[in-house]
Amino acid sequence: MKIAGLLMLLSFTLTAQETNRVTFEQSLEKAKTENKKVLLFFSGSDWCAPCVKFKKYFVTTEPFLQFSNENLVVFNADFPRLKKNQLPAEIMQENEKLAEKYNNNGLFPLILLLNNKGEILKKWEHYPTETLDEFIAKLKG
Repeated sequence: MKIAGLLMLLSFTLTAQETNRVTFEQSLEKAKTENKKVLLFFSGSDWCAPCVKFKKYFVTTEPFLQFSNENLVVFNADFPRLKKNQLPAEIMQENEKLAEKYNNNGLFPLILLLNNKGEILKKWEHYPTETLDEFIAKLKG
């Protein structure tokens, strides 16, 4: 009985997470509504060391989070390789479409600053060489 309850809770949690997931199109709409730019970054969360480093030392830092909450909509197109980390099929399909449009050369990490129409304003084809403050300044400019 405990296992059945646990499975139902897990199923509900996974369904809620998928329902709450924001698509790239929704991210663009949010950027339009809130007059923000979009930061799209391509990562390999379980195999690309510079991608993991970018997320740790840039995306999840307090200064970046403060800046992005006010100025950006952040979208991560992730391409994990390990079977245990695979994303749902619809997310992978969306990420593949984004890669076809923005990342033809398969660069990881690839970091793009887009306007709210999805047009590229700035591009980093590698781990940023700037400090966090310099990176944020470039996002502002």
